[in-house]
Amino acid sequence: MQKILSYFRRAVQEYDLIEDGDVIAVGVSGGKDSLLLLAALQAFQKFGLYDYKIIGITLDPQFQGVSTDYSPVMEFCQSLGVEYHVVPTEIGKIVFDIRNEKHPCSLCAKMRRGALHDKAKEFGCNKLALGHHNDDAIETFMMNLFIEGRIGCYAPKSYLSRKDLTLIRPLSFVPEKEIIRVAKKQIPQVVKSKCPVDGHTMRESMKDFIREQERNAPGFKKRIFGAFCRANIDGWGGKTYFRDLVEDHPASNGKAERYHLLEQEIARRLKEGQYENLGN
Repeated sequence: MQKILSYFRRAVQEYDLIEDGDVIAVGVSGGKDSLLLLAALQAFQKFGLYDYKIIGITLDPQFQGVSTDYSPVMEFCQSLGVEYHVVPTEIGKIVFDIRNEKHPCSLCAKMRRGALHDKAKEFGCNKLALGHHNDDAIETFMMNLFIEGRIGCYAPKSYLSRKDLTLIRPLSFVPEKEIIRVAKKQIPQVVKSKCPVDGHTMRESMKDFIREQERNAPGFKKRIFGAFCRANIDGWGGKTYFRDLVEDHPASNGKAERYHLLEQEIARRLKEGQYENLGN
């Protein structure tokens, strides 16, 4: 867990994910990622850097009209001293029975997001933590590029103005292999998804593609992740990389001005022209 917390703390500080007084809802699917996120948030509290509360929330899609047994998750939350809620929904029925979607993942994800946001607000939370890890970010970026033909990813931190809710992803720097390694020791039991298409999605195909590229050219994932961080795609540059679009101009041949920063104060001074002689 120590290595996980190192990645965790880096993300928290890089993207300002947690503040004193936060009430953080955690979207808990019952899988290794969300359960490890719960454990990491609870362990991170012990550092005493921030004073915050954690609430675990599980949405039960009730696939094929059958409720899932989340008692292992409840017991795990009790062992951590974390408040936990299971919320029954009809998402499975709507997606697979009523709508009979040929490509159900998009609608299912949209409905789960909406329901989770509503419940987080209902329980008095100002932030919602999701268990997306480093491999998830790389896969999403590659899927957007190859399938949708656009450069983009979800953000490590984003504010939903309509809900007055901030989404955070504290595991953003953690490789999936590290989560698997630690989960075997730290997570007593996971709850397997009952989704009819689990393991047969476009994301699984992209996982296979990325694994093949990593085997053929070791470091492939690290280079992809580094590229969209340096370009500050969707805020992934954090405090380390700063890009001011105002500085894009024909004289630079279309190349944005980029500065490697350690503090936002340096960024402000650059924008004010205090370091004009530093160059690009």
